[in-house]
Amino acid sequence: MAGSARNFLEFHDLPEAGLRSIIARAGVLAKAWHERTMPQSLAGKRVGLIADDGGWRNTSAFDLGIQAMGGLCVQVPIGFNVREETGDLGGYLGNWFDMLVIRTKELATLKAVAAAAPVSVINARTRSNHPCETLGDLAYIESRRGSIEGLKVVGVAADANILRSWAEASIALPIEVVQVYPERWHIRNAALLNKRFRVSTDMGELSDADVVITDSWPGDVAGDVLAGYRIGTDILDRLCKDAIFLPCPPVRRGEEVTAEAMEHPRCQCRAAKAFLLHAQNALMEWVVA
Repeated sequence: MAGSARNFLEFHDLPEAGLRSIIARAGVLAKAWHERTMPQSLAGKRVGLIADDGGWRNTSAFDLGIQAMGGLCVQVPIGFNVREETGDLGGYLGNWFDMLVIRTKELATLKAVAAAAPVSVINARTRSNHPCETLGDLAYIESRRGSIEGLKVVGVAADANILRSWAEASIALPIEVVQVYPERWHIRNAALLNKRFRVSTDMGELSDADVVITDSWPGDVAGDVLAGYRIGTDILDRLCKDAIFLPCPPVRRGEEVTAEAMEHPRCQCRAAKAFLLHAQNALMEWVVA
């Protein structure tokens, strides 16, 4: 972290106690949101919101949450690695803002901004990871189960940003994460390998899963090579009775999930994504505390 700034670039940047407090706080803020009694925790704070790689869900939630908690949000129309040095941009932005929320392609870009900026930087998504998405899902899971202790999460997904953030979470929190997919797409990044994360090709891992996640099929798939890893109602019917299915949007029906699976009672995607807002709000409170 640069100086006293609290950054959230990778899920395991935060200590376990900090993550637990954010997840618990998200539940409190969810109640306040529905009662329209949001605390003005960001009053007087100026936040720069930068999205130079598209997307809308979590950046819109950041903008809305900042305003609901009394902060001033400015969407900054810049792109990184185009005309100005990333470090220079980080320094300039630090002149005006108390916090930067950035969605960009490269994690290395975020790290360069954080090294140069005297203010906190939050990762709103990169191609390498998506820690806010995982934070929101964990907040939802805790709201449903009462705890995340000992959670078994099975990711039926390739090595990509969603699954990588769950692997990051297994470094920081007492949860077990299992990637189930053909070996060609297994995570091999040594920085993510730890005693609570493992890889497999066996769909039988889903039988005792507490949470099942998916992500879009890789773009280089030929034919129906991944058909055995498609989640349908037959698979969801065999999960534990209180298991939660969280396909990651955008969902491609007919590929990683069937259309019928999206209507299954265990599919909680829409409800879970509501907690993206609440978890991000709790994260920003923690950052400025």
